[in-house]
Amino acid sequence: MDSIEQTGNGGQPQHKRRPRYGGSHPRRFEHKYKEHNIEAYPEMRDHLLEKGKTPVTTHIPVLIEEVMENLATKPGEIVADCTVGYGGHAMEFMKRIGHNGKLIAFDVDKDELERTRERLSMENVPASFYRSNFAGIANALNKEKIDGYDIIFADLGVSSMQIDNPQRGMSYKHEGPLDMRMDDRLKQTGADLLNKLSEEELSNVLSEFADERDHEKIASMIAAERQTEPITQTSQLVELIFRAKGLSAKAWKKKQLSSKSNLLHPAALTFQALRILVNDELGSLKELLRIAPYCLRPGGRIGIISFHSGEDRLVKKSFREGVKNGTYQSAAEDVIVPQFKEINSNPRSASAKFRWAMKTV
Repeated sequence: MDSIEQTGNGGQPQHKRRPRYGGSHPRRFEHKYKEHNIEAYPEMRDHLLEKGKTPVTTHIPVLIEEVMENLATKPGEIVADCTVGYGGHAMEFMKRIGHNGKLIAFDVDKDELERTRERLSMENVPASFYRSNFAGIANALNKEKIDGYDIIFADLGVSSMQIDNPQRGMSYKHEGPLDMRMDDRLKQTGADLLNKLSEEELSNVLSEFADERDHEKIASMIAAERQTEPITQTSQLVELIFRAKGLSAKAWKKKQLSSKSNLLHPAALTFQALRILVNDELGSLKELLRIAPYCLRPGGRIGIISFHSGEDRLVKKSFREGVKNGTYQSAAEDVIVPQFKEINSNPRSASAKFRWAMKTV
């Protein structure tokens, strides 16, 4: 609803209006009241999707058809969704495993996990939910009293809800604190690490986790800037990166408008690297790849969607070594990527890479 009634002076009902915003469309996250209740405004959802945008409280799962086809989910199977997020892939798995199967879902984001638990309860398929990262899939076997999973799946991307929420500090597009934690139980934020790591460590992080070619310049600029004041806001970091690259916001805007393709924002790689570091995403992925074969039933399948070359290299190497040593019976020969149609309708899918492997029977 746009407004609610409350009792004012003299017991007369008064209307509490939603906050006003400038222009014809809300720009601030908290003002996008329709997107926060998108099910009540299907015309808004359709309008945004047609423009290649995602409502701030939803997430479009990537490579759905490719994932389902290659993992070949069957009725009655047990699926571990290691990064359930908004439940886009999970919902498709549930449709295929049916009432005799079971979904076991994992996520470190408490709020998102609760929303998704409620959303997926409508499917009427057995499901368990754990607030845990990838390593939790082994512990859950004992709790669920099962000998293994038929499918292990992980989408390593950040959900649109996390990206679009300014308070999470994961996007260069929104003003907010440089938090970047997917799990609020973590002690160190992006700002903490940005102001604590040495210049050399920062440079290595930007190079290793994001292939940022200007890693030395950006690290040097960060080290110099924090001597004057701590870097705590997304806007501070974005402005610093522009200066390190010899750009201005105005010049970048002009370059964007004149380009026929979607250009990568100058700050995108730095934000990606810092988020990966804060959440130890590569460490979690390495652990998943290590324990997965022991958690899969014979003939079970594992599928992983990555969004960064470093992640994809780890997955590719693990699956290929597994085939060589007999752990896996087969694996994807080539990486599977989104087609033009999907990228056009969901630009955030552009860097997705999917690989799968099947455990030896």
